[in-house]
This record gives sequence, C-alpha cells and structure tokens, in this order.
Amino acid sequence: MRTSIATVCLSGTLEEKMHACANAGFDGIEIFEQDLLVSPCSPGEIRSLAAELGLSLDLYQPFRDFEGVTEELLADNLYRAEAKFRLMNELGMDLMLLCSNVATAIHDDDDLAAAQLRQLGDLAAGYGIRIAYEALAWGRFVNDFEHAMRIVDLAAHPNIGTCLDSFHILSRGWDPAAIEKIPAEKIFFVQLADAPELSMDILSWSRHYRVFPGEGAWELDKFMGHLVRSGYNGPVSLEIFNDVFRQADEERTAVDAMRSLIWLEEQTSVHLQETDGPDATYVMELATLPQVAEPTGFNFAEVKAEDTEQVQQLLRQLGFAFRGRHRTKPVQLWTQGRARIIVNEQQARGLEPTIAALAFDVEDPLIAASRALQLKAEAVPRQSQANEAVLQAVKAPDSTEVFLCEATEDGTAAWTEEFVSDDAAGPGQELITRIDHVNLAQPWQHFDESVLFYESTLSLAPRPSTEVPSPVGLVRSQVMRTDDGQVRLALNIAPLVMERPGPSAASAYPQHIAFACSDVMTLARNAVAGGLEFLKIPANYYADLQARFRLEPEYLAALQELNLLYDRDEAGEFVHFYTATVGSVFFEVVERRHGYDGYGAPNAPVRLAAQYELAKRIRGTRLPSL
Repeated sequence: MRTSIATVCLSGTLEEKMHACANAGFDGIEIFEQDLLVSPCSPGEIRSLAAELGLSLDLYQPFRDFEGVTEELLADNLYRAEAKFRLMNELGMDLMLLCSNVATAIHDDDDLAAAQLRQLGDLAAGYGIRIAYEALAWGRFVNDFEHAMRIVDLAAHPNIGTCLDSFHILSRGWDPAAIEKIPAEKIFFVQLADAPELSMDILSWSRHYRVFPGEGAWELDKFMGHLVRSGYNGPVSLEIFNDVFRQADEERTAVDAMRSLIWLEEQTSVHLQETDGPDATYVMELATLPQVAEPTGFNFAEVKAEDTEQVQQLLRQLGFAFRGRHRTKPVQLWTQGRARIIVNEQQARGLEPTIAALAFDVEDPLIAASRALQLKAEAVPRQSQANEAVLQAVKAPDSTEVFLCEATEDGTAAWTEEFVSDDAAGPGQELITRIDHVNLAQPWQHFDESVLFYESTLSLAPRPSTEVPSPVGLVRSQVMRTDDGQVRLALNIAPLVMERPGPSAASAYPQHIAFACSDVMTLARNAVAGGLEFLKIPANYYADLQARFRLEPEYLAALQELNLLYDRDEAGEFVHFYTATVGSVFFEVVERRHGYDGYGAPNAPVRLAAQYELAKRIRGTRLPSL
C-alpha cells in the first residue's frame, strides 16, 4: 500500500514537514496550497527537495468553488485554474483536488456541473494534469460521494475522476459499501481521517477534531475493505485537521501518522481475510505485522528517582518484601504475591519519584518487540552483561519504557535471580496478589498518540473514555485493557493548569500503581500499624456513602476510620485506599468482590480533591495534583 500524507496535518514550515514525512517513512505527500504560498522556496526547489528526500508529490490541494456557477464566474475560475496548472508543472505534479462548491454555486444542475468539469478537464489535459473531484460533507449542492461520482460519469472525461475522503463519507452517515461500485480507474485519490463521535456541526468537527486512524470511533478497516475490493491501487493518504497536531512536534506527529497507516493496513488485511476468506486476492497489496496475543499480565512496574527512601518506606508499609539489589546496577526489587516493583536509582539525578517503566507478560517477547518496532516504536538501549537476561523494551509516546517479558505459567521471571542480598526478606503475609492496574497521566498533545500506541503494539482495547472533575478542571480518562482484565492501563489527560516544567513530560503529572488485594481491610490495619498515613478522606464522603448504599453502621465506621473508599454495582463491591503522593507517584490498593469490574469512578473526584488539599498543606500553595 502506497502511503501519503497532507502537509496540513503537521506543524512547521513546508520544508520541515517534508523532512518529517520522509523520516517517518511516507512514500509521498499532498501539498496543501497555503503551505506552499508561505514558503520562501520556489516550486522548483520544493520539487528538488522532494526528489532528494525520496517523496512523491501526489496531490496539490485544494481548488475550491468551481462548478455550478454562472458563465462569467466560470471564465474567472478557468483562468484561476490555469495559473495553478502552470504552478503544478513547475512542481512536477499531475493531480489536483477539486472540492465540491460550498460558496458560489447557484445552479443545482448535475448536467451543468458536469459540463463545467468537462471544460476544466480539457484545460487540465493540455498541462498533463488530472482532476480529483471530492464531495465535501457541507457542499452546497454536492455533499455525497455517490452524487459526486454521478457528475464525474456525466462529465465523461479521462482527466476527471473522484477523490474519496473517509471523513466526508462517514461524518454524513453515508454507506461506504457503494465504493465497490466505482470503477477503480475513476478513483484518482483517497484521503483518510478518523474522528471521535461528537454532536456538533460537521464543518467544525472536520476543521478541529479529525484524528489519525485508530484514534477515533470509526471502523476504517471496513472502509478500506470496500476500497480494496474496488480494485483501487493508488496512494492512501491522511488528511487531518486537528488543532493539537498543528501545535505538536512535526517529527513525532509524522511518526504517529505513519504508525496509524501501518496499523490500519494490518487491520484491513485481517478484516478482508475474515470476510472474504484467506484465498481472496486484490490488486492492492496489504502488508501484515508479526501477530501477538494480548498480554497475560503485568510483569513489573518501575519507579525511578534519585532519592527512593520514601518509596521504599511506602512499599514496606504495604507489606512488600525487599528482595535485594541488582548485582551490577543501583536497582532494587520489591515483591508481594505476583506484584513486582523495581526501584531504580540509576541516571536519576534531580528526579523525584516517577513511574519510569512498565513490563508486560507476553507469549513471545521477540515477536512482540518486532511488531512494536515495525509500528515505529523507538527501541530502548540497554546494557546487559553476559550472565544477565536480555529484556526487550521500547519507548511509549510519554517516554515510559515498555518491557516485553516472557509469560510463565507460575508467574516467575528469570531476571529476578539477578537481585541478591544477605538481608532480603522472606515471604510475608502477601495480601497483595498482583498489579491490578496502572494509571499514567499523559501530556495533552500526546494523548491520542498513546491510545493508538498501546492498541496497535500490545493489542490493548480502548474502553469508552470518561471525564472526572477535579478542583482545577476536568480530567479525561481512557482505559486500555485486555479482555480478561489481567492488564488494565488507564491513560489520563489532565487540565493544562496541571502542567509543570520538567525534562520528562510524564514526570510532570502524578500517576499511580494499583495493587489487587485479597483482604484490603486487614492490609489497611497492618499498614496503619506500620505507620502508613493514607490519603485523608473527608467525613462528607462517608455520609454520602450511607445515603447511597445503606451500609451497616459498624462497617461504615471501619471504612471511615481507615480512610477506605467503597463502591458497588450490580456485579459486586469495590473497596480501596490511596497512599499519599511521593514525587509524582502514589499507590492504590483495591479489593474486587463478586465480579466488580470498574475502578470506583464515583470516588475519583473525592481522591482528586483530597490530593489537592494535601498538596496545599504540604507545600503551602495552590499546587494542582492529579
């Protein structure tokens, strides 16, 4: 599949965008006219740069408001078009995007529109240029891709074809199955965009909220399936209007874009095999990736800091056992049940405690790592001695290191043998059984990128997002998880006011590791006896609990005494507590009873407010906390 991307997707100058697209591995680009108009480079220089970078110049766009107009305006439009054709010749481009008229059309007449397109085709043919006619979702008379194709058919000109855009088709609810009826030679170009489901006018939705495939709500694999069945074999391009992408670093946005197309190509191949059978053949060749099953659990989580004393104290109070230091690195291992926490002090000068790495149990780490690398993930360089385990790791968009470890039936991990100590603790009560979930806060400009990363590389499925109120604004949360719930990863995007400067975007936000527990009340009493101070929950919360759930007075008093939180649904109960935040890390202990599958969502605003109050008391300032 040939890949392309519109320069409007990225920030920066045209030249910077071209370098970013080439570095990300795109085959070609669409040149958005505004990017060329503001460039100091001549068309010839842009043409030379594209050749140097190995990029084809696939589409010049957009040409607007042409058809359905008076004869006088048509003459002006043809004059305007001819100027663009001469420019395209200088660029070495042969395909122009023509959008359906939204402003100047006065005739709702397909025959007239076709006749005017035919005149444009005659003019374009003299310059060796073709015209791809696209139905804009908000076009005055033409807003349906099938309607646009009928006009192309009426025009009956070899230089006039159509452009299919997933946004304009899916935002209007048109059935894309009709794509299969379009002759492949008349599909001149294809543009893709995903989008979240929003209730707003289509123009605003289009101009501000498009996202890359896999980052929205649409089934683009099925859209692509119709396209592939049509026999189309031209470029598949991204055209994304998004305020966040236009402000983010163009290099990483281009990588995110390329990842989305690689992922979509694979998803389309899988969809076609499931619907048409493994022996079906198509003109367009679709590449696939190494197949991986979803992770079977968390192998470990890593907290990194220059001074880890407070983290060690918290783990000790929660009943974790110290298993020793690594024999060659300043790294500690703490365990309880199958929950493993690495405490890392290397290369951490000036760093407060932060979640630096997560490890997942997978069937084959090498295959999983190969898939991640083909999806444009960045490998994490690691130095290992001859007698040490070689762990596969890649970097997530928020800089969290993602380790891929071999799953074992008994939950053991060979790398733990590298930790030795004369005073390592023996097994304790082990009320904590495993890591239940991890909450990672995301910088606003990389949230969608992170969702796609974890879905495409680790097969974690996104659940519907939620918004949680905090004292400083709404926190948007997106849970990524396996079907069986053994891996749950909550990605949070915090209000902008929560941003703090720092070398790592991830370390600027508080985030936490939640441990599954068999008896949270007993563990809480043990932790209190060990000196652990829980996050203080206000009395008003417990009065509300009683009103909602009619708890037994003695049980309610025990919850309040220990600062435990409670939730209940039709499946079961959820009891949990939080520690105070150390650096940007805190811990949660949860007990799920009788099939409860949520996260205590009604309690999240209480936790956020309590953390906010604690931060004010400790620091003496209005410091936001997540």
